[in-house]
Amino acid sequence: MTTQTLSVSFQYSHTIGRAEFSGPGFRNPVAMARGQEDLMYVVSRSYEYRPDGKRVTICTVGEEYVGEFARGVTTVGESEASAADGSLIWPTSIALDRQENVYVADEWLNRVSIFTKDGDWIGKWGTPGDRDGEINRPSGIALDADDNLYLVDSSNNRIQKFTKDGRFLAKWGRQGNGDGEFNLPWGIDIDSQGAVYVADWRNDRVQKFTPDGQFLLTLGIPGSGDGELNRPTGVAVDKDGLVYVADWGNDRLQIFGADGSFIAKLTGEGTISKWGKDKLDANAEMWKERQIAQGLEREKQFWGPIAVEVDVEGRVFVVESARSRIQVFRKQVPYFFGGRL
Repeated sequence: MTTQTLSVSFQYSHTIGRAEFSGPGFRNPVAMARGQEDLMYVVSRSYEYRPDGKRVTICTVGEEYVGEFARGVTTVGESEASAADGSLIWPTSIALDRQENVYVADEWLNRVSIFTKDGDWIGKWGTPGDRDGEINRPSGIALDADDNLYLVDSSNNRIQKFTKDGRFLAKWGRQGNGDGEFNLPWGIDIDSQGAVYVADWRNDRVQKFTPDGQFLLTLGIPGSGDGELNRPTGVAVDKDGLVYVADWGNDRLQIFGADGSFIAKLTGEGTISKWGKDKLDANAEMWKERQIAQGLEREKQFWGPIAVEVDVEGRVFVVESARSRIQVFRKQVPYFFGGRL
């Protein structure tokens, strides 16, 4: 199915993933990042009682499994001081720098862990608190063109800017619902001009800022209609300036123009992934169970989409934690009189 607007449409491509605690698949994925050569890095949060499911999976857009890294641990007895280097407890987000090093934020440990593109642990930083440079339950992270890292300091209701090795540079925001204020913000992205977009979760909106934190624009208002948001968790901006918002509470993805105008919405077209088919083919009884199951038509729809990512090829990746999968769409831009509209 193609969702159509006046100037752009989005064609469903395929689904990546299946629910697994290790190997090909994800377990409650919460974020992803695109690497070079069609690689994807997907961070799974899993459950408290199954720390083995907490990990970063490396795969391709074509659903070829490459490997995984990071060790999951439980919250019992674990703190910043005791958790082993490279381990994860409550991972929230993932980002890559220009050298393809991988950064993962963890809201239990109040730290950012750093790995090579192959998954070798190379560093960490982060100190709990509310003073400059200290963090309280970090959620989204994003790196700008100079490899500065912007971090959503969620429980402190602010954005902080660091060098990629954790040196504090700047901050903005406080609790509230006015311009430049936040209420438990979550996702973040940076556009090609350096503007910063923040999914302001409990205020049901996305805010846009200059690189130094000056308020520019609000996208969305509370509600369930077109252009309205209910607990948005993820935001991404493509090379043409379109803004994609994971509208978590409304079970959909919404797309806005650079001026904040509503463009389109997607509600999901999920199909069984390649990994899913492999598992079903190996278990014939599971195919039979699916044939008699009631309500499978709902399987295609988004269920609490938590994050969104876009790449330079116009592909849109929507992460669904509850369904342990990623739905992929392609942006279709029509051509008129020999040129792109």
